[in-house]
Amino acid sequence: MGREQWKKIWVGSAGNMVEWFDWFVYASFAVYFADSFFPKGNDTANLMNTMGIFAVGFFMRPVGGWVLGRVGDRKGRKAALTLTVTLMSASAILIAVAPTYGVAGYGGVAVLLLARMLQGLSVGGEYAASATYLTEASAPGRRGFASSFQYVSMTAGQLLGLGLQIVLQRTLSEDALHSWAWRIPFIIGALGAAIVFYLRRNMLETEVYAEDEGAHADPARGTLKALLAHKREAFLVIALTMGGTVAYYTYTTYLTKYLSGSAGMDKPTASLVSFCALFLFMCLQPLAGKLSDRIGRRPLLITFAVGSTFLTVPIMTLLKHAGSFWPALGLSMLALVVITGYTSINACVKAELFPTGIRALGVALPYAIANALFGGTAEYVALWFKSGGIESGYYWYVAGCAAVSLIVYVTMRETRTIDLHQVGKTGTDAERTGAAPVAGRQPVGD
Repeated sequence: MGREQWKKIWVGSAGNMVEWFDWFVYASFAVYFADSFFPKGNDTANLMNTMGIFAVGFFMRPVGGWVLGRVGDRKGRKAALTLTVTLMSASAILIAVAPTYGVAGYGGVAVLLLARMLQGLSVGGEYAASATYLTEASAPGRRGFASSFQYVSMTAGQLLGLGLQIVLQRTLSEDALHSWAWRIPFIIGALGAAIVFYLRRNMLETEVYAEDEGAHADPARGTLKALLAHKREAFLVIALTMGGTVAYYTYTTYLTKYLSGSAGMDKPTASLVSFCALFLFMCLQPLAGKLSDRIGRRPLLITFAVGSTFLTVPIMTLLKHAGSFWPALGLSMLALVVITGYTSINACVKAELFPTGIRALGVALPYAIANALFGGTAEYVALWFKSGGIESGYYWYVAGCAAVSLIVYVTMRETRTIDLHQVGKTGTDAERTGAAPVAGRQPVGD
């Protein structure tokens, strides 16, 4: 890769990292601020209420995907990425200053809800804009490798949040964390977003978008009407996301709560397990992305789905009885290795399905819908099963979602060899899905 391509990947990834730091610290610090916004009483009920607001953010993601996906297709990837980080900064500030139940009653909940709605709008557009930007900014034979940095940056953002949590846990008292220190990560997130705003204001547009044959004046560009012409691809995005997003949120944002609330670990140890597992997981992403550039996307997706379908129940069952750091780390790492088959390449797979004029919206809206239905509700569903005394039911739910996606992976066509300049231009199914070589395609390789 040339220096210019690395620069594009760095700027896109840095912004993505801050976006997901802000998104994930809500989930990782929820165990500390859940009681601040609701009446004292049932801790599990308060956590469920707080995670219900977390889920609301996911349901705003389709709106953000539609609005910001349209911006990305009509005004450029740079414009969409700059707008997403602006919204995220505003939401982080709102959470940092939100009044507690003791100060403003349910007024604090209203502020928290508004902030999560803004976060949902932002992340709904961020995923697609980032996925599209990283995919388009890379050489044809490096798209899997380059787009894998989306989950590298997402995981890095979560690691920063978990790392900060571990530091605060070891330097401050439990009372301090519950009373005021949980606001610290949101202040840091707002400052980080301001820095990324400056970086994105000076980022370069992708050549694929800039060279789209002067089609930027097309009134249908980036519209729902244009997306409806690619209904099959939109359905593919929803279906192939379903199993991956449930598994990902289970072993990332929910893992710490599961280890502390169900496996009986103390919170600092549970956080340390998550941190170490996620660090190793982050390092695997580029390796798997590079592998997909050589052997294709489908083998990795199928490996993930088979592993998640058959290993989720035993892994979750064993995790509940792990008891100490090393067994929990080993099991968590096994699960994340399996999930790498999805996370490392899902961004480029989705971007490779659509032509340039509808690529951002085509990735954003279907992906956001899938996340609203499955990813955003994962923790709430897990807690619902737990409160009903049938926690193991959630394990089977995760495995079932992976099984549905497995059917899609087995039947979908390979996208590795598609030419982003040519996809969809003749209107044939083969060119839209990458089933056959496209005339003028650049060779795939190093």
